[in-house]
Amino acid sequence: MNIHEYQAKQLLAKFGVATLKGGVAYTPDEATQVAKDLGGPVWVVKSQIHAGGRGKGRFKGDESGKGGVRVVKSVEEVAAAAKAMLGNVLVTHQTGPAGKEVKRVFIEQGCDIKRELYLGMLIDRATSRITVMASTEGGMEIEEVAAKTPEKILKVAIDPVTGFQQFHGRELAFGLGLEGKQVGAAVKFMAAMYKAFVELDCSIVEINPLVVTGAGEVIALDAKVNFDDNALFRHKDIEEMRDESEEDPSELEAARHSLNYIKLDGTIGCMVNGAGLAMATMDIIKLYGAEPANFLDVGGGATKERVTTAFKLILSDSNVEGILVNIFGGIMRCDVIAEGVVAAAREVSLNVPLVVRLEGTNVELGKKILSQSGLPIIAADNLADAAQKVVKAVKEAA
Repeated sequence: MNIHEYQAKQLLAKFGVATLKGGVAYTPDEATQVAKDLGGPVWVVKSQIHAGGRGKGRFKGDESGKGGVRVVKSVEEVAAAAKAMLGNVLVTHQTGPAGKEVKRVFIEQGCDIKRELYLGMLIDRATSRITVMASTEGGMEIEEVAAKTPEKILKVAIDPVTGFQQFHGRELAFGLGLEGKQVGAAVKFMAAMYKAFVELDCSIVEINPLVVTGAGEVIALDAKVNFDDNALFRHKDIEEMRDESEEDPSELEAARHSLNYIKLDGTIGCMVNGAGLAMATMDIIKLYGAEPANFLDVGGGATKERVTTAFKLILSDSNVEGILVNIFGGIMRCDVIAEGVVAAAREVSLNVPLVVRLEGTNVELGKKILSQSGLPIIAADNLADAAQKVVKAVKEAA
């Protein structure tokens, strides 16, 4: 789960992470009041969407060329900036050409920036440890730094038994070229960030940029926090921060029906039971020259209704030109899958090729349901056969 920048800073500040004062606003009048409460002489008005690159982004239909983060020097300019952002669509390299509508802005104090750094924490699957990454290239995408100048990325893996220690912080601080009281401030900052990461069940905490001020303070100028969805039952307050308007409607609908669905950019819709089999299905689709349109795991105990919903989700994607259903019936029965597929195909008036491969529990009954449905369903004997048939059928239908 993702949250907005202002929410991330509110949470991190509770753990002692240094942030600037600010407030959220939904109208220009509210933005004006926040600015007055903060005092001047400089404010920063930031669009709040779940995407990076806001400062370099551009608003649709706005010829000024100004981005979604603006430094202003009067209360009137705060109001004008908020008016230019709110209700308009911001396009960044992460939103894609469709962009995202800005529904709230964050007004923050100005800051005397001396240096911009990068600091991030994530779970490294290779080491099964929280890893701290730091770089002198603050303000840049860490992927870009990794590609062009990987030697500028410092990494420290934290032993979960001992947790974050001061020597971890000093190693990173010295590596970033910090001096004097900046080192102590950075160590304190990192320790607080690590505590927040662990106690909030985060998957990523990213501070980009982390700034060193003229007075030697170390402050989070931006903040991105992602959470492990599986741990949200422990954090009802965080779950309430969810902004569903920022999330993919199909993925939200899938979650309501306990479906694991992630939209992708391909043309072959996939419905599979089991995450491993789903990954293998996507791989073999690519092997035979096409791209998967989604990851969709219906789970081991799916009902006819859940399967019907899954099928509708696939077809709601306008990019889908063919569907591959790949089920290995263990706990999941092949006849339940077949009934759900037939029900959904009839309800939505199926108009793309559909290939079904069934194996396992009640497989013969499942195949019988499909064959007697009267629908143009293409049967497949195995996974390779299924992938070849769906790719071929889509090409022939084009």
